[in-house]
Amino acid sequence: MTEPDQTRKLAELDARIAAAKAAQAPKPRMVEHYSQAEHAWRMVIELVAGLGIGFLMGYGLDTVLGTTPWFMIVFVFLGFAAGVRSMLRSAREMQEKQAAKAAQDGFKAPGADDERT
Repeated sequence: MTEPDQTRKLAELDARIAAAKAAQAPKPRMVEHYSQAEHAWRMVIELVAGLGIGFLMGYGLDTVLGTTPWFMIVFVFLGFAAGVRSMLRSAREMQEKQAAKAAQDGFKAPGADDERT
């Protein structure tokens, strides 16, 4: 083989290798998008989990101590309060993310720079 022929074949091989690497390269990930229904289900699950854990703890204490149903009632209410608190925290996080995204995109909140008096 001659020198130009080898150079041309090496260039072709290099181009094929580059094309194969480009095909195998990881594709950019799509931005995660959650619908409002997914957020709502998350909040419902947090509330139900709080209630369930409170019920189980109260029922267990009542069974061990023989005080049926007092601890169960108290812990169900405590579980409900914990679930609501968790729901509010999740709602606040979602609201902060939306506000940060809006600020990043350059949108202003309605009435933010309202100069009417």
